[in-house]
Amino acid sequence: MMTSVSRTIEASPAEVFAQLADGWIYSSWVVGASHIRDVDAGWPGAGTRIHHRVGPWPATIDDTTEVLEVVVGSRLVLQARAWPAGEARVELTIAPAPEGSLVTMSEAPTRGVGTWLDNPLQRWILRRRNIESLARLASIAERRPLPASGSQAG
Repeated sequence: MMTSVSRTIEASPAEVFAQLADGWIYSSWVVGASHIRDVDAGWPGAGTRIHHRVGPWPATIDDTTEVLEVVVGSRLVLQARAWPAGEARVELTIAPAPEGSLVTMSEAPTRGVGTWLDNPLQRWILRRRNIESLARLASIAERRPLPASGSQAG
């Protein structure tokens, strides 16, 4: 079951997507990601990955997040991994809004423990985590200048 949250961000869809296209700041807005180890060339092109650590130090897990689908400026679908905990499909959509952009983040466990524990408490925790992730993304998109090259999507 997908858990979805939305937030209006006072930045254009291009400005929001440009922040998503900078894989090196992924751990700045994704709750739980603690360190970026590498970002594949061409991120966020389909099939590219961010190599990250998740969890609190020293109990971190090295794994990856892979781009499944991308529509530059409006949609990014990711497969986030944190084995042995599991995997999740995460979809970010960005739509124009009068105040800037309406960003929706939807997530569903696809493998591992999260698929066995689908219950109201788990969905509440996931919802709270993604509300915070969008709040962090908003802080970045509303205040951080765009990278000199603009979107890094290829």
